[in-house]
Formats: sequence, structure tokens, C-alpha cells
Amino acid sequence: MNIMLWVLQVLLALAFLAHGLLFLFPPAEMLELMKFIPTAFRIFLGVAEVLAAVGLTLPGITRILPSLVSWAAAGVMIVMISATIFHIARGEISSAITTAILLMVATFVAYMRWKVMPIVPRTAA
Repeated sequence: MNIMLWVLQVLLALAFLAHGLLFLFPPAEMLELMKFIPTAFRIFLGVAEVLAAVGLTLPGITRILPSLVSWAAAGVMIVMISATIFHIARGEISSAITTAILLMVATFVAYMRWKVMPIVPRTAA
């Protein structure tokens, strides 16, 4: 189960890192598609998604404040709920399904790392 959780954490982190970097450094043709999103909000989302990727992995790898993994996954849940509602409102069903799946994975990781299989913090030597 621990290996499966790590795989899910890394996959979530990769998805959010890729999407965050895409928001921070969009290709010119994508900028046209994102014109309805204010630039400052797009940059905020990009930074938040890159930080989520870091939060899903780094505390667990270092075992320094590993409870932050659950908090990062909970933050991802909030973003994915909002993104799912956004895509449904725009009639973008395939994007809504993708964000709903990411929501389910983040919910599973958050709960499992919080209650069932938390990462043990590093002990002082």
C-alpha cells in the first residue's frame, strides 16, 4: 500500500508540476486560449500548482514535517473541486472528468497519508 501511495503522490505531483509550469510559461498559442483568465490569477494558479507538487513529495521524501503531504493533497482537493465545477459550467465534460479523477486520487492520498498510513517523521539523532 505504501508503494501505491507513493506512486499516486508522484503522479499527482507530476500532473500539477506540468500544469503549473504550463500556466507559468504558456506557449504563445495557448495564451490565446487562456485570455479569459486574468494574468495575475494564471500566475497565482501556476505557482500554487508547482508548490502543490513540491508539497506532495518533498516532505515525504525528507521525512521533515511529512504531515504536510496530507495538507498538500487537501489543498489539491479544493482546487480540483473548483476546477471540476468550472469545467462543468463551461460544458467541458472531458476536462471535468479529468479534474474529478484527480480529485478522487487527491482525496485518497490525503486520507491515507493522514489517517491510515502516515509517513513517519525523521527522528533526531
